[in-house]
Amino acid sequence: MIRVLIADDQPLVRRGLALILAPDPGIEVVGEAADGAEAVALAQELRPDVVVMDIRMPVLDGVAATARLAEVRPETRVLALSTFDMDEYVVAALRAGACGFLPKDVSPEELIAAVRTVHTGEAAVAPRLLTRLLSTYVRTVPREPRPAPATPDGLTPRELEIWRLLARGLDNAAIAAELDISVSTVKNHITAVFGKLGVRDRAQAVVAAYETGLVEAERRSG
Repeated sequence: MIRVLIADDQPLVRRGLALILAPDPGIEVVGEAADGAEAVALAQELRPDVVVMDIRMPVLDGVAATARLAEVRPETRVLALSTFDMDEYVVAALRAGACGFLPKDVSPEELIAAVRTVHTGEAAVAPRLLTRLLSTYVRTVPREPRPAPATPDGLTPRELEIWRLLARGLDNAAIAAELDISVSTVKNHITAVFGKLGVRDRAQAVVAAYETGLVEAERRSG
């Protein structure tokens, strides 16, 4: 049973999400929050496995709430929601620790599948959607310089290549075909990459690739 907390400032949206999730026999909706601060408080009290988190909320927005949860309850996974699929706040949420992102107009089946996916610790963002989102964000949104969260230092040449292919949106099978190695070998390398970068999942690994300029450097040179 996956325990889910829903956080959205619109009561009708909260109710709609609950009506989608609650009938699934493997999901239990344990609570609803109207803002980010309430979401953090309820998560500590109710101990959900997954928080379905709207990004734009009063008091404490979804990005800040996600960062708080990463500190006080890291075992709870966050699935971020946004009205727009090309939204700079999505990247901020992933950087803060969200395990995935969905636009609010997804189908009920996609929402349920995403909740199940983030519960396993995987990223619930289609690799190509994530790459397109980050490409748009990096190209169009000016940002203040910030220290890179990770560097390629310590990665082997093979691990660096796999990180680059992952950031381009390739799944494990496509990476294996590209490099002519087995899928299990790809999985082992990805586990090593995650550990050396200090990231939790594919979403954060792609964010790190853009933050460090790995993907931008490849685009300029190619």
